Amino acid sequence: QVRLVESGGGSVQAGGSLRLACSASGIISSVYTLGWYRQAPGKERDLVAKITPGGSTNYVDSVKARFTISRDNAKNTVYLQMNSLRPEDTAVYYCNAAYARNYWGQGTQVTVSS
Repeated sequence: QVRLVESGGGSVQAGGSLRLACSASGIISSVYTLGWYRQAPGKERDLVAKITPGGSTNYVDSVKARFTISRDNAKNTVYLQMNSLRPEDTAVYYCNAAYARNYWGQGTQVTVSS
């Protein structure tokens, strides 16, 4: 059974930092593109950042230079370091693993207050 479990969400003030982690089980995550998506209330779920098996990364423009995605294949874990957080970063953040099919975590809430 495939499971993606996110952790590290919480509430911070603007300018603060959080580090999200997503631990995968039931898959060989090293062959998957791993990503973080977010969904704010009333909005669609959008890509934040993703990292390929080879380590290439892609970020949405609004988080470039503030967020960093990384992966540890030995631990089957993907991370999202979020710095200089803004109120508009408030959302539920979801982990995604994509290869032959997509897998999703249950989400973790990130709230940034001004």
